Amino acid sequence: MNNIIKIRKGLDIKLAGKAEKSIIGEINFESVSIRPADFPGLIPKLLKKEEDEVKAGEVVFIDKYRPEIVFTSPVSGKIMSVIRGEKRKILEIIIQKNDLNDFVNFPLLADEKSPEKIKELFVNSGIWPLFKQRPYGIIPDPKDTPRDIFISFFDSAPLAADYEFILKNNIEEINLALSKITKLTNGNVFLCFHNNSVLAKDIIEIDNINKYYFKGPHPSGLSGVHINKIKPINKGEIIWTLKATDLTIIGNFIKTGKYYPERIISFAGSEVKNPGYYKTIAGANLSEIIKENVKSQNARIISGNVLTGTNITERQFLGFFDNLVCAIPEGNKYEFLGWLKPGINKFSASATFLSKLFPKKEYEIDTNLHGGKRAYVVTGQYEKVCPIDIYPQILIKAILAEDIDKMEQLGIYEVIEEDLALCEYVCTSKIEVQSILRKGLDLVRKEFA
Repeated sequence: MNNIIKIRKGLDIKLAGKAEKSIIGEINFESVSIRPADFPGLIPKLLKKEEDEVKAGEVVFIDKYRPEIVFTSPVSGKIMSVIRGEKRKILEIIIQKNDLNDFVNFPLLADEKSPEKIKELFVNSGIWPLFKQRPYGIIPDPKDTPRDIFISFFDSAPLAADYEFILKNNIEEINLALSKITKLTNGNVFLCFHNNSVLAKDIIEIDNINKYYFKGPHPSGLSGVHINKIKPINKGEIIWTLKATDLTIIGNFIKTGKYYPERIISFAGSEVKNPGYYKTIAGANLSEIIKENVKSQNARIISGNVLTGTNITERQFLGFFDNLVCAIPEGNKYEFLGWLKPGINKFSASATFLSKLFPKKEYEIDTNLHGGKRAYVVTGQYEKVCPIDIYPQILIKAILAEDIDKMEQLGIYEVIEEDLALCEYVCTSKIEVQSILRKGLDLVRKEFA
């Protein structure tokens, strides 16, 4: 392997409860949820109403300002409810599954070579939202052609699902998907693996496919880091990204002409009785395994990883992109003089506690913030965990000041929320870095729309 890149800055948060590499079973679910909030920049416009029947792959809603981008039902069934928030904002569409397994049958793509036809079928079927565009972290415009496409074949986040385990039986689908995706760009498709990957050798070799290998702490598995270290994005350029686990969905669609976003998810965390892997579908109701497999009712259930995921304790549906569900203790208790204790059982990002002497120890960390918001001063903490070549804390200050010129100069086009999640974790000022960054991205996008 020649293309090995070592990431030195970052932080591995060693949480207890990592999933055993075995598939426990398939989750029986009665309903699925589609959450517009899973797709930044989306303003949904419903094409179906409550009580309407839908087939798997049938359009449920579209993007109001880009109506060519559609969102289809992952199952056949009935629109059970449309949950709205303030100003009638659509928060969630719940679809009750039936036993008919009716699919919309799309044309087969196996022999298709035209990029326009491939895009058209990806868009019409609901496959298209699996792609993300840099900058902004939004769904790409089908009319665009990206400079390059980056696909991450590993996840370095705490308790992350093992992509090698998930994908080992889907090499055919992955290669089929890659054979079509390479036609969507005039540039390169960069496949980014962990340096210990055994899967990489089975991936097809095509002229514009380039394989790179990464080692180092989180966030070494994020596409933002891969782009920055291989071929950084410049103003005016467009890059698309994909997760390798989504290639199986695309490959199955190409083979069968049916949209079925099946996922193998990891259910992990210190509050999980039996951590392991389950087969399910994007948006599935997870209440069955959560009820049976969580130790305590005082646990927070997170769809996604603990740094960037969504709290689904109340509404227990899997996120559209997620291959991980975590259960960790809720931090709703007060710890008297906790900062005075030696902290053998406390994880520390610095050398504050004695636990730093045990680098391989795993911890049961709860959601307690251990303090409130404080003065926002430059400390250098962010730079220690952010390997992307920017000044993250100064960037966040520029966003707070709504200084668009400064945001551009400081590298806002290079990052989305997940890239600065560790900065939020180590921040002693308790600043909500990810939500601030999203406001900045939306502001810049609106300015140049």
